Amino acid sequence: MRRSADRILVTHVGSLPRPQELLELLLAREAGREYDAQRLDELQARGVSQIVRRQLELGIDVVNDGELGKTSFLSYVNTRLGGLEPRASTGGPPWATSREAQAFPDYYAWAAQANPSGAATAMHLAATAPVTYTGAEALAADIRHLQAAITEHGAGEAFMPSISPTNVEDWQTNDYYDSDEEFLFAIADAMHEEYAAIIDSGLLLQVDDPGLVTAYTLRPDWSLADLRAWAKIRVEALNQALRGLPTDRIRFHTCYSINQGPRLHELELSDIVDLVLQINAGAYSFEAANPRHEHEWRVWKEVDLPQDKLLIPGFITNSSVMIEHPDTVADRIVRYAEIVGRERVLAGADCGFASFAATVEFMPEIVWAKLQALAEGARRASERLWG
Repeated sequence: MRRSADRILVTHVGSLPRPQELLELLLAREAGREYDAQRLDELQARGVSQIVRRQLELGIDVVNDGELGKTSFLSYVNTRLGGLEPRASTGGPPWATSREAQAFPDYYAWAAQANPSGAATAMHLAATAPVTYTGAEALAADIRHLQAAITEHGAGEAFMPSISPTNVEDWQTNDYYDSDEEFLFAIADAMHEEYAAIIDSGLLLQVDDPGLVTAYTLRPDWSLADLRAWAKIRVEALNQALRGLPTDRIRFHTCYSINQGPRLHELELSDIVDLVLQINAGAYSFEAANPRHEHEWRVWKEVDLPQDKLLIPGFITNSSVMIEHPDTVADRIVRYAEIVGRERVLAGADCGFASFAATVEFMPEIVWAKLQALAEGARRASERLWG
């Protein structure tokens, strides 16, 4: 991964708005309905080219394909893992029993009716046989389209997100393995194939793992010790999935989920940062711009960040439609640079901007304005840090 050698490099988390016709074909494919595969490929190629060009125009240095080949950062695995069969979802939405819903019951009851999450309609599966990786063809198409756009528009570096075993385990159901832990490590072995293929293609791998920190909010009966014991095993599983892969080609992203509503009881970064740093990655992406976590830059004063590791804090947030002022972005960047060194900081975002693509979370014009503010803030921070 490139370091910020002579200026602050700019990147983001991954998910960007999908064109409507492309989205409809992706949803049909995921649901097993009839769709025009050739048309899907054409739209994806065109869309990725356009979105890579747009990122570069806005000043993004390390780009991606906007996850245009996926219906979401998570449910896309439905078409890439074997040994799973559809299962009707049991129980209500997970946020309905979360710490936040207990603290703000009226809001969460209203929100569930007024703006249901895309996760509520996406299909869940259950393991009924050994879990295997079957997504080579779809992954190859994603890689092919991104590489073509990189060549066409001259992008210097690009990354491709892939979901963590922890989130797959939580999304799907185990009806085959003797224990949930055995299920988890089987998923890790399957996802290793996707991780390795991304790196072998020359792209950077970004592992998306919001579940690692969101689990505490979703399980109000857990103590901090419960969460840490659970998380330790999930870190071990992810490292198994990353075995043998070069850490300097791997980014790890975690966050607290997107636009769920009021957030009061989220896990503190200081309570899990030591476990996060045990993940075999070269860079760590996390929330740092929203009002609940902006203060956590201070955590890095107390953490001994290894010299070969980079940070990608979020300097713009998905928790508000307000467009960050570039000077605010610059101030946030400088704080981190003064602690860990300017060359080890990349400017990122708290989360993606369309995590479940069937749900409109941000109008595209807001996404582009926020990314432009991020790039301009990085430019102003670079002037302050390099002169």
